[in-house]
Amino acid sequence: MGTKFPSAEWVEQFVEEINSSEAYANAAKQWEGDVLLVIEGHSGVYLDLWHGECRSAEYLAENPSDKRAEFIISANLERWQRVLDGKLDPVQGMMTRQLKLDGNLVKIMKNVKAAQELVRCATRVDTVY
Repeated sequence: MGTKFPSAEWVEQFVEEINSSEAYANAAKQWEGDVLLVIEGHSGVYLDLWHGECRSAEYLAENPSDKRAEFIISANLERWQRVLDGKLDPVQGMMTRQLKLDGNLVKIMKNVKAAQELVRCATRVDTVY
């Protein structure tokens, strides 16, 4: 029995995966910046990421676009499913505009490994849609 994506419970488990991942901690030790993942027409996930840890997170059930973040990544639920299933690399998705990025792509490109490890953490959450 998995955890429904997106939901507050899913975000909680995602944060546990992030903060227990040595690979993410190492890959993101230089990272400074918060991220908002917007599931278009649905909801959002806010992550305060700082030097390899998630300091706080929030499931935004309504109006995720009201929240400000250094990086806002938007896509429909189907695209997010592809990312979480490991079928769409997030950086590739941003470069090909399958995922819409509002933020500095160059900073993300300098931290590709961190982005990939973050997604790897998400794939470890037992997810149902």
